[in-house]
Amino acid sequence: MPDHKLTLISHALCPFVQRAAIVLLEKGVPFERIDVDLKAKPDWFLAISPTGKVPLLKVARPDGPDVVLFESVAICEYLDETQSSPRLLPADPITRSQHRAWIEYGSGVLADAWQFLNAKDVPTAQSKGAAFRGHLSRLEQLQGFGPHFGGAAFGLVDAVFAPIFRYFDVLPDAVGAPLFEGLPKMSGWRQALKSRPSVAQAVGIDYGDRFKRYLFENGAILH
Repeated sequence: MPDHKLTLISHALCPFVQRAAIVLLEKGVPFERIDVDLKAKPDWFLAISPTGKVPLLKVARPDGPDVVLFESVAICEYLDETQSSPRLLPADPITRSQHRAWIEYGSGVLADAWQFLNAKDVPTAQSKGAAFRGHLSRLEQLQGFGPHFGGAAFGLVDAVFAPIFRYFDVLPDAVGAPLFEGLPKMSGWRQALKSRPSVAQAVGIDYGDRFKRYLFENGAILH
């Protein structure tokens, strides 16, 4: 596997792409990154993406044709199983299954965060903000945080939640503060992920400006 060339097909703002980028960076694996315009998807991209979405991971094999993987969790698990340590999913089957379940839970958290941030009216923002905080409150009850989801070691659940928390790091404090207030574990987790090099490097230096511009252009009231 070390001889295989990896290409991450991406979009600059996509949180699902960030998951894969974080895993690649955690593994220290060289890779090429190609951004596509999802508003004007090129033909070559549509030809290799079954869903028309990112991320894609193109694996160049020395003994056969290139293989294209899709869906962020499948890509992340492939990388975790084939690339160097550290492993990002636990070795114990029970714990590994629990982490996989929380990864799926993270997709629901992302959906509510996205709808909150993109709300075009106050009732929607309030409803989705309450739903997002409800998810955080549920996570706050779990044991073992410190500083990452599974304890000291960074794992795949962390890679899933880091892009969610990033949204609130680039927006004014007034947007995120009420959602994290009184949730010390979530606030500590958010800070630990923010300071992780792989998380910081998973997006471009202009990510914050681009994301705020996206919200403004799409009529979000929270920009």
